[in-house]
Amino acid sequence: MQKQVEHSHYKFSSYVHKQRWISIWHQLDEVIKLNPQNVLEIGPGPGLFKAAAGAFCIDVETLDIDTELKPDHVASVLALPFDDNSFDVVCAFQMLEHLPFVDSLLAFSEMARVARKAVIISLPDAAKRWPISIDIPMFGIVNFLLPRPRLRALNHIFDGEHYWEVNKAGYLLKEIENEFCKSAPVILNRTFRVPENPYHRFFIFSKNI
Repeated sequence: MQKQVEHSHYKFSSYVHKQRWISIWHQLDEVIKLNPQNVLEIGPGPGLFKAAAGAFCIDVETLDIDTELKPDHVASVLALPFDDNSFDVVCAFQMLEHLPFVDSLLAFSEMARVARKAVIISLPDAAKRWPISIDIPMFGIVNFLLPRPRLRALNHIFDGEHYWEVNKAGYLLKEIENEFCKSAPVILNRTFRVPENPYHRFFIFSKNI
């Protein structure tokens, strides 16, 4: 495996936009709900999730092949250097699409192997949605996503980073869900798109022991 981007890719002015901050909030929210003793994050990027989790006393270890990102462990997700059930939660946010799909399934199976409780991932969802927010008196803000009409799923062309995306041709959502659940002993509890950043779709899996 080789890294796809240089460290400069993660500079604040281009990478850390407001929508990504909102996705990081959802990352923290989903992990904190599980009350984990320890967490493994695959592909930490600039380290924002670990830094924020630490503020709430969540012990996060990171793993990446890129030493420039200063992960806690330098290794491939295809062969994680940990025993079975080593971490309560294993997560990878906007990472698995950077691998060919077959490799992403192998990576997911490795993540599930070293997880005790749950695996949490997020992936890019190419099905276009218009995010809409309405502030209703006495109820507060209601968010929903309006589908953008499309006759067929678009083909995906490798752009140097993403090998595939959810809801591109050959990678429809139900197909993705089935393939991940077949690749590892997990149960998909739920999936959702971030209302303020619908390009990011989360999947919450529990370990099926």
